[in-house]
Amino acid sequence: MMKWLVTLVLALLILGLLTPWLNRLGLGRLPGDIRVKHKRGTFYFPFVSVILMSLALSLLAYLLGR
Repeated sequence: MMKWLVTLVLALLILGLLTPWLNRLGLGRLPGDIRVKHKRGTFYFPFVSVILMSLALSLLAYLLGR
C-alpha cells in the first residue's frame, strides 16, 4: 500500500513540474479539453490531453517492458 502511495505522490510531483513544459507543447489546449470560467473560479479538465498522455505512457511502458 505504501509503495503505491509513494509512486502516486512522485508521479503527481513530476507531472506538476512538467506542466509548464507540456503547455508549451500544446497539451491542455487540444480540442476536447474543457475549460469553464465562472465568477468564483475556473474549472479545467483536459480530457483529450489525459487520453493522449495515457496512450504515450502505455506505449513507453510496453516498449520498456520487453
